[in-house]
Amino acid sequence: MSREGNPFARILVLFLAVTIAGIGIPAAATLVLTGQSFAPVPPLVPGDGEHATITVAVLPSGDTTFTQTHTLQMQTGLSDARWDIQVIANGRPAAQQSAFGTSAFVNGYLLSYPVTSDVSLAVTINGTVPSGTVSDGTVLQVTELDTSGQPVPGGTILVTAPVVSPSAVQTERLQETRSTLPATLPSSTRAGCPPAVCLGAIVAGMALSGYAGMRR
Repeated sequence: MSREGNPFARILVLFLAVTIAGIGIPAAATLVLTGQSFAPVPPLVPGDGEHATITVAVLPSGDTTFTQTHTLQMQTGLSDARWDIQVIANGRPAAQQSAFGTSAFVNGYLLSYPVTSDVSLAVTINGTVPSGTVSDGTVLQVTELDTSGQPVPGGTILVTAPVVSPSAVQTERLQETRSTLPATLPSSTRAGCPPAVCLGAIVAGMALSGYAGMRR
């Protein structure tokens, strides 16, 4: 009797494996930081305003660029933040939305395209560096959330910037101002006179002496 087993059982096992893989938890999208700009340039100063523009590429996960039922959560450490979020698909502006506050959300449907598509996000944030910030400040944190609102492993990027105290900035600016002043300043009370003025005085004196001699 053959001990190779029932071929139908093998087919059933293969079918179940493929089915389980197909209904498994969707993979997280790969988020890649592709650009960032700040105004003013860091370090951040507590109490000052900050403008940041950050671009993030969304690389495919599975059959699409992003799972439709997932959500992209964005957070910032800036206070009174104003958001402008632009989805770019294949080099063209697609969905656009605005938000206010420390958090913003993008529906996965707006990021879901065929895997052959080139999808990215241009995120612009305007806010204020909170007073009392003493360490690196969080400018932007992007996290992919699943259908239950839980972070998807591997679906997070973080953009931070160093923070400096206002007193340190004032000291630095004062030192810069002092370094730009000239080492010595011309004095109006310095002894002597410019050559042209002295020569004119000598000529005038000679002329007056000659005139006085003629009058005698």
